[in-house]
Amino acid sequence: MRAPPVNPLPLNASVVIGLSAVVMAMRGEGEAAVLTVRAGPLAGLPSGSFDPVGHRTFELALRAFVTEQTGFEIGYVEQLYTFGDKGRDAPLADLGDGAGADAPRIVSVGYLALTPVAEETDRLAADWANWTRFFPWEDWRGGRPAVLDEVIAPALRKWAAQLKGEAAVEQALARARLLFALDGAPWNEERVLDRYELLYEAGLAAEAERDRRRARGLEAPEPAGFHPALGEPMVSDHRRILATGLARLRGKLKYRPVVFELLGAAFTLSDLQRTVEAITGAPLHKQNFRRMVERTGLVEGLGRFDVETGGRPAELFRFRRELLSTAPVSGLSLPSMREG
Repeated sequence: MRAPPVNPLPLNASVVIGLSAVVMAMRGEGEAAVLTVRAGPLAGLPSGSFDPVGHRTFELALRAFVTEQTGFEIGYVEQLYTFGDKGRDAPLADLGDGAGADAPRIVSVGYLALTPVAEETDRLAADWANWTRFFPWEDWRGGRPAVLDEVIAPALRKWAAQLKGEAAVEQALARARLLFALDGAPWNEERVLDRYELLYEAGLAAEAERDRRRARGLEAPEPAGFHPALGEPMVSDHRRILATGLARLRGKLKYRPVVFELLGAAFTLSDLQRTVEAITGAPLHKQNFRRMVERTGLVEGLGRFDVETGGRPAELFRFRRELLSTAPVSGLSLPSMREG
């Protein structure tokens, strides 16, 4: 049986493929930062348009964009997701010129890159920013964030109450309850993107009004101000891509040893715990965490000690990277976070 013919693109159709990188690294005392590029009043991710003639592969093009814009060469990298929905209600990519029927179709491809150290860059527009600036409600290391009950819950309930139909109201309230751990619901740290998209849909993300105006072909400047509790906006759809990257990393560290890409060749178990906590936004019990790490067999003591900790010298460990070539290797089986 012959396959049905594939409908070609119209002769006047054009597609722009935008590549963006979520580059994560550790800095300071247990803070995870993302590499940003300042574009006017807002920060964005290192990004650029793929040239099918000048670029051999997406990944090589991405690496070139990151180095050119930030002076930083990335190591570990993986493709995240492709955003290509036409007229989607989520943030619109903005890499082409103009709007309307003749504007190019935007396909936005996001990547996740991990590196051990947030090295300073000599590019004036480039900087490292803690991811908590963009998603403050995601950080539970100090307990349940007050912003959930003081700002987000009232705002989402007000938005839901304005929807048409009892079913729509109930559905919106149920989404808010499950995503933001309201009314006793458990917190799922992996649903970063879902939470951001609900805030966007409700008009609480600062990018929402800008993007909706631009989608109608109207002038819309970048947001001049924003509520700190609702996170710092970013250019184009970059906060959506960042949310995708953080969600992917939170999920993947449980079944693949990617967390070690954020650590140096030698580290203490405290370094490892702080790194996991910085990514998941969740506090971990020290003894339970160490027992879990020992059970995995992923690390090996070096017989040396870190004498610069300011207290009792801590043993240094290494990641047994050779395991990756011998058998499937799991990640760190962290228990699901529960409030309290």
